[in-house]
Amino acid sequence: MSITSPALKRARGDVPFAIVNYAGFLLFALLCAYPFYFLIINSVSANDMSALGQVRLWPEGLHLSNYAQILQLDGLSAAAIVSVARTVIGTACTVLASAFLGFMFTQERMWKRSLWYRLVIFTMYFSAGLIPMYITMKTLGLTNSFWVYILPAIVQPFNIILVKTYVESMPASLQEAAEIDGAGTLRVFFRIILPNMTPILATVAIFTAVAQWNSFQDTLLYITDQKLYSLQYLLYTYTNQASSLAQAAQNAQGNLGALATAATTQTPTSIRMTVAVLVVLPILFIYPLFQRYFVKGIMLGAVKG
Repeated sequence: MSITSPALKRARGDVPFAIVNYAGFLLFALLCAYPFYFLIINSVSANDMSALGQVRLWPEGLHLSNYAQILQLDGLSAAAIVSVARTVIGTACTVLASAFLGFMFTQERMWKRSLWYRLVIFTMYFSAGLIPMYITMKTLGLTNSFWVYILPAIVQPFNIILVKTYVESMPASLQEAAEIDGAGTLRVFFRIILPNMTPILATVAIFTAVAQWNSFQDTLLYITDQKLYSLQYLLYTYTNQASSLAQAAQNAQGNLGALATAATTQTPTSIRMTVAVLVVLPILFIYPLFQRYFVKGIMLGAVKG
């Protein structure tokens, strides 16, 4: 007669739950990934089959001519440089400002700390609207300027709240020990607090980078100089003009003397799919780079005793 321990019984009872749990998460992951997969397979499949909606699970008539033709569109390289520059500079400025303001709002000796914090939070719920915002940007000379992408987005109340909450969860003895050694506010921030804020700063960086990369409305409102068009805005216009661009691509192929086949001839559907992939793909690479920083307990062992 064998005796089964209660722990072993619980372990056996958890197996069906684990199977259902993993199966549910796997199904959810597939549902989330399928739209991206659908875009990719349609962008590299035969354009005539893609236009008829016949590409659903596997690519048909694999080719990469869609990307070669889209990347040759006028102004695309300059717009890509603008988008990369605004994403890198804007993210760096926003992260630094959020870190510093979030830290300062935790300092009780800051003059009128509660008042300034409430004023910053106030802007989360109330705004003047598009017309006053445009007038302000024009008065400041930011229209048709690259800095209209950077300066208005530096102070983000939500990011400041995240950083402030994180700093408040850090051991107060870290700052106290530095102040006893004679460190001032800036030295405490840059030498003690900032290096220990990596997880929350990575989170803020991801939020900001995604917002900067995907933004096109600021270009629509404030920019008329084509040299300052962002990639998102340019691809947005290409998507809206997919039919005319498809006709232009067909004409270009004919002028070059190439025999355009139905499988590789650009269609509005192929242009929309290819443009969507070009928009989404770069930002997807940011998450793996920052994922390892989403680890709680980075302060573990920072204070001995």
